[in-house]
Amino acid sequence: MDKLAAFMNSPVGPKTMHFWAPAANWGLVLAAVADANKPAERISSSMTTTLFFYSAFFMRFAWKVQPRNMFLMSCHSCNMSMQLYLLIRRKAWEAE
Repeated sequence: MDKLAAFMNSPVGPKTMHFWAPAANWGLVLAAVADANKPAERISSSMTTTLFFYSAFFMRFAWKVQPRNMFLMSCHSCNMSMQLYLLIRRKAWEAE
């Protein structure tokens, strides 16, 4: 119970924006997973590239911000991976 109370009151716990912003950003990852089932011709190269760099930027931010936000870092590393996968699928389809 002490660990739960410590987490609840920590600087990155659920009483702070450091928790809820990454929680909401997991929606981007879920959307990318859903897009993985789309035909490659329906994947937007420009949006996927933008989201890839967005997540790369915020991964660095999550590492540099104090207190360090590993929840945000994990969210954006997963999103960056998914966007790269989608971009590779799109480019492979364009090359056909």
